[in-house]
Amino acid sequence: MTEITTSYPYTLEVEPNPRAKDTWQWAIRKHGKLVQRSDRAKPSEAKARVQGTEQIEKLIHGGGEERR
Repeated sequence: MTEITTSYPYTLEVEPNPRAKDTWQWAIRKHGKLVQRSDRAKPSEAKARVQGTEQIEKLIHGGGEERR
């Protein structure tokens, strides 16, 4: 089952990895278009969700770079 979380304009999709049993993957979409996805399978849904959420925060806040 795919779990979707929205943080406008980004959407986080967390789903079981079809290639590796008992692992999870995430994908971030902006207005429906793929922006980023996990490069490695995560051992749990919770870990995949946390990492995906962290990546959205980086996208929203500019990757932690200082702005002048």
